[in-house]
Amino acid sequence: MQLAGKAALISGAGGGICRAIAVAFAEAGAAVACCDVDPEAAAETARLVTAASGRALSQACDVASEAATRDVANAAHDAFGRLDILVHGAAPHDPSGTVIETTLADWQRVLDINLTGAFLLSRAVLPHMITAEGGSIIFIASQLGRVGSAGRAAYCATKGALIQLAKVMAIDHAPQNIRVNTLSPGAVETQRTLNRYGSFAAANREIGPKHVLGRLGRPSEIAPA
Repeated sequence: MQLAGKAALISGAGGGICRAIAVAFAEAGAAVACCDVDPEAAAETARLVTAASGRALSQACDVASEAATRDVANAAHDAFGRLDILVHGAAPHDPSGTVIETTLADWQRVLDINLTGAFLLSRAVLPHMITAEGGSIIFIASQLGRVGSAGRAAYCATKGALIQLAKVMAIDHAPQNIRVNTLSPGAVETQRTLNRYGSFAAANREIGPKHVLGRLGRPSEIAPA
């Protein structure tokens, strides 16, 4: 993977998967703008990017805000002089529950970040990519975008929608040399997994056997994709 001279914007950059992606991009030569609703987490990822000899920018961003997504895209373009790659990986903790048990506020927050966030960030970066005559947009979806899981209505719905959104955008922007793809990991050892299962050991006991390797994935295994 060679990304020398390229610039990327990564949402959810303070989390496990997107932090690993940010460092992998830096090691491949890219400049990386790290955005996250948690500014300290974004700053730590930016520090790791710098340690990997990459140029870095960190900025707090709620991807559910149109103004915030526009600001972070412009800040990244201003800092690096270009914007070639968008990775949207921001995702909130989604409480388990059936549709009866899920509050409207929880449902809406998952949609706002997982799906509307992808829409807003894409709207913010696409003009820069179109001007540059090319780019790559990657949404972090999930295997739960294709299969159901009990008590995960909002999460499954949004991840399935991301896969479809990417297909439509890939068609719409292929003439402008912009690729749009999704990654659909299984369960991965991240803070979100700890929030749900309490420990990686517990998660591996409960859902590890559902994976062909018999264990959860690791962020470093997702980053190269």
